[in-house]
Amino acid sequence: MLNQIIEEAERNISKYCDEYEIFAENSKLLELDAQKSDLSFAKQEINLGLGIRVIQDNKLGFAFTSDMNKISETAEKAYSNAKLNQEDSNFAFAEKSSYPTIKNNYDKKNEELELDEMTSFMENILSTVEEKGCKPTSGGFSRGSGEEIILNSNGVNASEKGTGFGAYIAVNAFKKDEFSSAYDSISSCNYDFNGEELAEKVSQLAMDSVGGENIDTGDKEVILDYNAATGLLSTFMSGFNADNVQRGRSILKDKVGKSIVSENLSIYDDGTIDAGLSSCKFDGEGTPSQKTELVKDGVLKGFIYDIYTANKANIKSTGNGFRGSYSSTPGVSSSNIILDFNKMTKIDEIDNGIIATDLLGAHTANPISGDFSVEVNNGFLIENGEITKPIKKAMISGNVFETFKNCEAIDSQIKQYGSFILPKILLHNLRVIG
Repeated sequence: MLNQIIEEAERNISKYCDEYEIFAENSKLLELDAQKSDLSFAKQEINLGLGIRVIQDNKLGFAFTSDMNKISETAEKAYSNAKLNQEDSNFAFAEKSSYPTIKNNYDKKNEELELDEMTSFMENILSTVEEKGCKPTSGGFSRGSGEEIILNSNGVNASEKGTGFGAYIAVNAFKKDEFSSAYDSISSCNYDFNGEELAEKVSQLAMDSVGGENIDTGDKEVILDYNAATGLLSTFMSGFNADNVQRGRSILKDKVGKSIVSENLSIYDDGTIDAGLSSCKFDGEGTPSQKTELVKDGVLKGFIYDIYTANKANIKSTGNGFRGSYSSTPGVSSSNIILDFNKMTKIDEIDNGIIATDLLGAHTANPISGDFSVEVNNGFLIENGEITKPIKKAMISGNVFETFKNCEAIDSQIKQYGSFILPKILLHNLRVIG
């Protein structure tokens, strides 16, 4: 279907101009949602659409449609829109290239997984929570698949298929007059995870968090569990976005070649990892995915670029021009972010600290300055190398760029949470507010 759409779009747009790009997408998503112990509804979304970009006299035009009977009108509109925009010599489309091979990002079980099996999967999560003595507050399970094709006047003609599965659960635990809540999720390109293990883990976390104690304000060692780490890292990684750098919205501007984080840490953006949640053969512009070194042993090596920002910097795109969907134009965004530490510390080496399972308000951190003040969720005291008791309430504050100058990994499993591939992270002498 998409091939026919692309071919028709090319026939139409080539009547108007010589430089064009066509992006077609077909995605399907089936979601199950639960409220408390009941499955509330199932929802299916099917998105089929087309986006066309043109460059005419160094002016960029764009139009999109979800009506495949309006391809000719969309092509004409994209061309007309270019006339209304400002001239910019940095506009360009991807050149014809070879693409990396990425394995295990498509699971045929997506096509075989029926609603009844999804329902049983979700019901098993809910019943496990109740068996553990907790009450589910919300949950969900989803499966999705997508196919996209990009073709342009430079000879690019590439296609990609992928699948995704995900589940989450939020629970409450009660002891006498006190209660605590907990949340976690799992996601994968493949149907290879265990919902019962997720339910047991979240239920245990909620139960362990009941009856927290107040703590004194002071500088402490802070371990960020996976969810907590990704919250702060999202703000940190915005500084590597070339668009932010070029607009003066990154504190890392003019710091290439300088030490910006602990020498114990190297950071990479890699869209070629097998089964990576953000892996793909090419980005939203048709540029091949690659592994990009951002930080090596603490020293800033570079940024991530799409074609436009790369042309402004007189370098090549790093394959980081991604689209939200066919209805949007590409913009700079990360793929899989790898945090590679060369030093790990065991929890039993920490005398006085806390571990934060999650952080509330991480999205409020200042993406330019890096300043943050966030609430610790499901936090626990670490005393003499042991996790001892839950914390009733605490906040941590600091500057994310300064904080990562003094960090290392906790000896723990490397996992992918969202776009980040990382261990648990230890931050030294962070301000903890009781």
